[in-house]
Amino acid sequence: MTGRMPLIAGNWKMNLDIDESVKLVDATIAGMQDLADVDVLVAPPFTALSAVRQAIGNSRIFLAAQNMYSEISGAFTGEISGKMLREAGCTHVILGHSERRSIFKETSEMIDLKVKAAVIMGLIPIVCVGETLEEREAGRTFDVLQHQLEGSLKNFAKDRTMAPGTILAYEPVWAIGTGRTASPGQAQESHEFIRKWVGKSFDSETEDRVRILYGGSVKPENIVDLMAEPDIDGALVGGASLEADSFVKLIRFGKK
Repeated sequence: MTGRMPLIAGNWKMNLDIDESVKLVDATIAGMQDLADVDVLVAPPFTALSAVRQAIGNSRIFLAAQNMYSEISGAFTGEISGKMLREAGCTHVILGHSERRSIFKETSEMIDLKVKAAVIMGLIPIVCVGETLEEREAGRTFDVLQHQLEGSLKNFAKDRTMAPGTILAYEPVWAIGTGRTASPGQAQESHEFIRKWVGKSFDSETEDRVRILYGGSVKPENIVDLMAEPDIDGALVGGASLEADSFVKLIRFGKK
């Protein structure tokens, strides 16, 4: 993980009201007071973004949205633009999460448009890729990852330039919310593949620089072993990020 600051990101999904969100941020800030060697990010529901931004204040927590639309404005009922996210105080946005791909039928082509729009709006995209259990058991993991990466980052690859700060996240669908976690070796194998793909599609500097997070039932009990792998730069955490105690333990994975 040479030169890459670890990042622990909490994706709250469709959970927590505004008061609960603020309390969680307050407790997280209290638990990371002495930490300077790990980045922390939270992604609340849209309704809590502004309140969470206010609660974050000057602390070292980044604010992300869980999704956005690819247009800046217009007749798109129910959608949120990158411009609106910036106004709410966001610096990052999660795109292509497996739940967006599977439940809401988002294609890699749609995600690519969102990634492009996010960068134009000054947001840092966190782009998610990952295979299903059926695809893994069929030996198609790398094919699926390559297809999703090529489609979701098509605009970047066309110019052979990845926007600075872009974050990738490997989240095996079969390990999300199931209690099953990819072994450190399985996770590392996929992270290594993704990093090498970045090197081939862009350049060695981008390959070395890009942070790749692991997402999939990450808990305080397994974070240390996962973070020991050379190509795992952090975690995109779901359920364990909803409670301050477990989230702070994840943030402090390298501390007592």
